[in-house]
Amino acid sequence: MELSCKNEYAILALIELAAHFNSGEPLQIRQISQQQQIPDRYLEQLLATLRRGGLVRSQRGARGGYVLAREPWKINLLEVITCLEGADSQPIDQDAPVKTVESAVISELWNEAHQAAQSVLQRYTLQDLCEKRDARRQLDIMYYI
Repeated sequence: MELSCKNEYAILALIELAAHFNSGEPLQIRQISQQQQIPDRYLEQLLATLRRGGLVRSQRGARGGYVLAREPWKINLLEVITCLEGADSQPIDQDAPVKTVESAVISELWNEAHQAAQSVLQRYTLQDLCEKRDARRQLDIMYYI
C-alpha cells in the first residue's frame, strides 16, 4: 500500500483548511498552494473533487475561497481517501472466481491488509493530524542561550 501524491496533496490542503477552521475565513487556492507547496492547477482539481464529495465548500467573491464543510474532528482520513479514489480503494472482490490456492491466500491477505488500513484511516481525523503537527512543531523549537 502506498500513499499517492494525489492523496498526500489533498490531505495537506485539508490540514491547512482545518488549521484555519476556527477563524471561519475561507482560504484561497493561492494561499494553500504557497503554504503547502502544492501546484495551483493540481490543487484546484483536488479541491473540486473534495467539494463534490462534500468535504469542502467553496465561497465566491473577493474574499472567497475554500472552507471545510464540517468540523475537522468529524472528517476522518478514510472519507478523504474514499472521496478521491472511489472504487479504486476497494479490496479484492471475494466473489471473483479464484484460479489457484495461492491466489486465494493472496486475496485473503490483501483483504486483511485493506481492512487494517481502513481501520487506521477511519480512526484519525483532520483534527488529529493538526494536533500531531503542532506537537511536532513544539519539539522542533530550539532555544539558544
